[in-house]
Amino acid sequence: MPYTDLLSASRIVQVVSPGSRDQVLDVAARLLGGNSPEWTGLIANGLRDREAVGSTAIGHGVAIPHCRSDSCSEPLAAFLRLANPIDFNARDGEPVDLVFAMAVPGDRTQQHLDTLSELAGRFADADFRQTVRHAPDINALRALLLRSGGSPAARSA
Repeated sequence: MPYTDLLSASRIVQVVSPGSRDQVLDVAARLLGGNSPEWTGLIANGLRDREAVGSTAIGHGVAIPHCRSDSCSEPLAAFLRLANPIDFNARDGEPVDLVFAMAVPGDRTQQHLDTLSELAGRFADADFRQTVRHAPDINALRALLLRSGGSPAARSA
């Protein structure tokens, strides 16, 4: 399943005042949890637990926080473009301004790994990163992230 199938337009946002890494993870969890207090908390804890194991920053200002969680029945993703880069403890030392967060049901290990691999490859492309960073507004950003593959339902959601 392409990463674009995990996104919806409503889960692609620009964050004006990102604050700290934990605050960014909270925003991602709210998006992934559909603002459900119960699901949001479970996903936020899962994202934080994964970050405690090691930073999900992959370099060049990109992070892919992710977790497996039984709070979701289908894989979900959210994308956050941060107005101000924040420290994500990246190995290359660069602060992060592009965050692709993901929550996957606990029994979807292979799909989780496949999607992480796809994302790492996509965000390794310097031209793609620059295009995402310089999308002029939220509509252009959403169109860019949703157009490269994915189902029509994911693109129109």
